[in-house]
Parts: sequence; C-alpha cells; structure tokens
Amino acid sequence: MNRIYSIAIVGCISALMVGCGAKHEQAQEAERVENVKVSTLRMSKIARNIELSATLEGYESMNIAPSVTGKIEHICVEVGTRVNNGDMLVRMDQTQLNTAKLTYANLGVEYERIKSLRETETVSQQAYDQIKLSYDQAKENLDFLTENTFVKARLKGVIAAKNYEDGELYAGNPILVLTQIAQLKALISIPESYFPQVKKGMRLGITSDIYPGQTFPATIEVVYPTIDERTHSFQVKLVIPNAKEMLRPGMYVRTTLELGEVNAIMAPYQAVLKLTGSNERYVFINDNGIARRKSVKLGQRFDEMIEIISNGIKEGDQIVVVGQARLIDGVKLNVVK
Repeated sequence: MNRIYSIAIVGCISALMVGCGAKHEQAQEAERVENVKVSTLRMSKIARNIELSATLEGYESMNIAPSVTGKIEHICVEVGTRVNNGDMLVRMDQTQLNTAKLTYANLGVEYERIKSLRETETVSQQAYDQIKLSYDQAKENLDFLTENTFVKARLKGVIAAKNYEDGELYAGNPILVLTQIAQLKALISIPESYFPQVKKGMRLGITSDIYPGQTFPATIEVVYPTIDERTHSFQVKLVIPNAKEMLRPGMYVRTTLELGEVNAIMAPYQAVLKLTGSNERYVFINDNGIARRKSVKLGQRFDEMIEIISNGIKEGDQIVVVGQARLIDGVKLNVVK
C-alpha cells in the first residue's frame, strides 16, 4: 500500500510540474517581444492583365466511324489530304447495302400493287398500312446503309489520322480523323475571382514561341457558366481565325487577358510567407503592437511588389516586412525604424 501511495504522489507531482511548465511556457510566449519593421498598405491602380496558356485544337473535328462494321473496300484519302464538305472518304463492303436495295425494290413493287388495290377498296386499310410501313422502314434502312457504306466528309478540313488500310476489318477505332485548321479553338482556365469581368466577345492576342514577335487575334466565343470546385477556375472557349494556316492543332500558345485598370492592395513580395506543405500564403499585420496572421491570395506581381487579396486586410494596415519569419499569431511586436 505504501508503495502504491508513493507512486500516486509521484504521479501527481509530475502532472503538476508538467502543468506548471506549460503555463510557464505560455507566460514566456505572452511576454515574448519581437523586433520588426512594418510598411503601411496602400491602394494602387494596376492594369489587370492575366497571363494564360493553352493548347490549340481544330475548331471542329470529326471521327470518321461508320455505324456498320465490316470490311473496308477502299479509303479514298491519306493523312494530310484536304477535303471539302461532301467529298468521298471511305467505301465499305456493299453486301448489306445490296441486300437492302433488293428488299426496297421488291417492297416498292408490292406497295404500288397494294396502293392500286386500295384505291378500288379491294384490300383493307390494315393491309395497306402494313405494306406501307414495311416500305418506309426499308427506305430508312437503305438510306442508313448508303450513308454508312459511302462515307462522306461533313466539314471542310484536313485528314489528321488514318487508322486502317484497304481490306481490313473495321471495328472500334475511327477509320479517319478529319480536323478543321482554317479556324482553331482553345480552352483556357481562368481563376474564379475574375468571372464577373470576363465576357463573350472580348478580344485578345495569341502568341507562340514558333513565331517570335507575332500576335494572332482571338475572340472569346463561350464563357462556361460553372466553376470547377477542385481548381476554383472556369473555362472560356477562344476562336482563332487561321486562314494562312500558320497555327496548327496541338501547338502550345500564350495569351494575355486585359481586364482594364483596377485598384489593388500591393505589398512587398518578401512580406508574404508560405505554409510548409501547402499552397496557403499569409502575412502578419501589426494590430496595436500584436502580430495578427492573415491568410491571403496572391494576384499580379510587379517587380518586388505583389497584389494581396484578403477580407481581413484593408488599406492603412501595417504589414510586417522584416522579422515576419519569427512571428506567431498573438506575439508582441516592437516596431523599429
């Protein structure tokens, strides 16, 4: 019993010592004073320009993939061939088509016979309706097989890919890929904070490292109405005229979206700290001699100054610009000149 009682006393003393140590550390933290330098935040007028990048795509692209499987009799084009709307691209095996032609022709003869008989009321309306239905279905099937046996281009463009050769069995992958290059498009992602300022019809310029010093005109054709919850950005679709075909699908390009002049709070870049292991950025504000940590988002950078965005920061606040790396929220500050 005495031994158990002694252990209990030792445990209580240890707990008291730990508690006292923690309180002592808190007291020391509360009394800690850090020497810092501060700068007063001011509103500045800046040109709101957003640097963006994208990969070009053909404005329209079509997979040449017939709705019937079978042997490919002949592919009329090669990669790089330029085609117009309505040009013949692929001829498939014609066995099903020929059968459909015979069926349609036979039903046509029968339909005309029943139609004549119906005019003299020799056959019932039901018999006439049945043969007419069969005749119409045969016509639809014939049209379907004709379209998918003699496959034609539905847009003007260039053959970008060819996946089969004559005589091969088509099943699965598109036979050809037809892409427009006289007009291109690009999808770019823009931070959600700029959503109210981006409008359909805005004009901007496209640049490519392949053509130094040259700018190609582009227009915002579509502003997508939803925000991606993962990236907190939204997409816009650009349309790029390309009559000279200097640009090609797959090229990497850059653009600058100019949104005019705005008022923004600017801070020295070195005043902004980054939380280890995340993308969170924060600064310290001098709140009557006490350090207050404020999370911020970064905007545009101009040399040694950067735009900071936060609901907890306003013009006139004093931001810590020297000594901020040693600070924690609530520590006392001694501002030095």
